Amino acid sequence: MSCCASRGVLRSPDLQGDLPAGQGRPSAQVLACADATPPLMILFGGGASHTGTHDPAIPQDGEGVIGEYRLRPFSVDAHLVTNARFAAFVAETGYLTTSERVGHGLVFRHLLDRPGDLPPNHGPTPWWAAMDGACWHSPEGIGSTILERMDHPVTHVSWEDAKAFAKWAGGRLPTEAEWEHAARGGLADPRFPWGDQEPDDREFLPANLWQGPFPHANSRADGYAGTSPVASFPANGAGLFDMAGNVWEWTADPFRIRSGAAYAIHRNADAQRRGQRVMKGGSFLCHVSYCYRYRIAARSATEPDSGAANCGLRVFYDS
Repeated sequence: MSCCASRGVLRSPDLQGDLPAGQGRPSAQVLACADATPPLMILFGGGASHTGTHDPAIPQDGEGVIGEYRLRPFSVDAHLVTNARFAAFVAETGYLTTSERVGHGLVFRHLLDRPGDLPPNHGPTPWWAAMDGACWHSPEGIGSTILERMDHPVTHVSWEDAKAFAKWAGGRLPTEAEWEHAARGGLADPRFPWGDQEPDDREFLPANLWQGPFPHANSRADGYAGTSPVASFPANGAGLFDMAGNVWEWTADPFRIRSGAAYAIHRNADAQRRGQRVMKGGSFLCHVSYCYRYRIAARSATEPDSGAANCGLRVFYDS
């Protein structure tokens, strides 16, 4: 993944256990704000649908391969899982996320108070910093809190965490085909959940995305440097919020490019070796000039134990 962390550090399927030194549990104040109330669910009747596009922007991701599907009826939460709802899950189950077990998480450097004090990251994604204690309840690391962000989407969620939450909520993660069908919101084949108009960084700001040259200067024309409260931007035609931007959304599907081309064979072997899963929707770090993956057909591959400050989830349900 270009905007997200590309590799996880530890697989952690257990619900409970010991925390690394320095890693705190969610505060009593955070747990007191827990709210298990599910959002409005939107019903889709199923039927013929597809994945992919005839106009791929990043063909190496396999988005130009068209897949035809027959979907069963399903329902989906109108908005992303919030910190408040995830807190209710943790309060009831005692669940420890992957980031909590590892003891650190990846944070976008410009969200930190003093990014210049951090050691440089000379890797392919130097805008990320591994911060001790960074996890769902302390998204910027030790000393940070979500108390003023309970209505924001939960972050630092791995695929394993997302799957556990969805099961607790009585649902599941979507297939990629279900996700794209829901994101189109009744439109035939739009580029984005709102249609085909490209965000312009100034006046047309339909989603929580990056504005300006990435990663050096975000004008914050949409009002946000990081996550935004769920449903801050207009819904798509079906009534779903944040199907583009804000945070990435996990799907159930293993990453695979349905092609016999040499590049696809190599990419598929690597994805299978890493156990990568498909993520959709992009995040607040996406821009047309870099990580142009807030388009409906766009896709990314991430390890199941990997979570970062722009990784969240949405729950789907069988109907």
